[in-house]
Amino acid sequence: MALKRVGIPSPNQSSRGGSKVRLIVLHTAEGATTYQSLGSYFGNPASGVSSHVGIDDTPNTVGEYVGRSNKAWTSCNANPVAVQAEMCAFAAWDTATWNSHQQMLANTAAWIAEESAAFGIPIVKLSAAQAQGGSAGVCQHRDLGSWGCGHSDCGNGFPIDTVLSMATGKPTPPPTPTPTPPPAGKAPPFPYPSDNYLGQPSSDPKCHSGYYGGVDNTNVATWQRQMAARGWNIGSVDGMFGPTSSNIARQFQQEKGLSVDGLVGPQTWSTSWTAPVT
Repeated sequence: MALKRVGIPSPNQSSRGGSKVRLIVLHTAEGATTYQSLGSYFGNPASGVSSHVGIDDTPNTVGEYVGRSNKAWTSCNANPVAVQAEMCAFAAWDTATWNSHQQMLANTAAWIAEESAAFGIPIVKLSAAQAQGGSAGVCQHRDLGSWGCGHSDCGNGFPIDTVLSMATGKPTPPPTPTPTPPPAGKAPPFPYPSDNYLGQPSSDPKCHSGYYGGVDNTNVATWQRQMAARGWNIGSVDGMFGPTSSNIARQFQQEKGLSVDGLVGPQTWSTSWTAPVT
């Protein structure tokens, strides 16, 4: 059954300038909880933003703010090549909360399937490198990095594999096994040049926060997992180097007599594996 698309036109749109659409991008609205209220926000020229559709828990229905042929204003430089949806949700939701909104997930899957058919875009999950590098498929706003405004939605709890499986009608693939941490006393190689570091989001190109997905997210998670194994209360091993990770790095550095800056460079990285647990 085709989705019902309720038109709530936004003035915040423009021509794609001949660009070919290759990305289906998912966002969280971070405020509006219905497609109608989101439409009111996008309908204000002063907001300066828009999306193609808004998706809430209304069965088989989405709000449509920008037609497919035009670009919406929600992902900076990625806008010309993207068709985009705002789910009336929050990036901070955990997976259990997302799963309590099955109708929203079903609507999102149906929208993905319709956009895939309209543009000939494969329903495949893209990595950050693929999304930013010219591949065609489905991604989250976070996968666009600074090219797409540098946001972190839809968050770590978003069940994108489940949604894509619903969109294709195929079973959900099994989860990727969590890598086993290296044996105590043996540190994996520091994954960057020696003057780079793990740290909270920064404009410094030598900083790797993990907030934009990709290999940085994997490397931050590796360090977080090791610190959790050492007994530190790291909280969620989410691959994003936030205030908790910075505080733990600072405390660990102080405990081990390292330079205290709350950043994880080669020395702090290595010591996280090689120093005795005290």
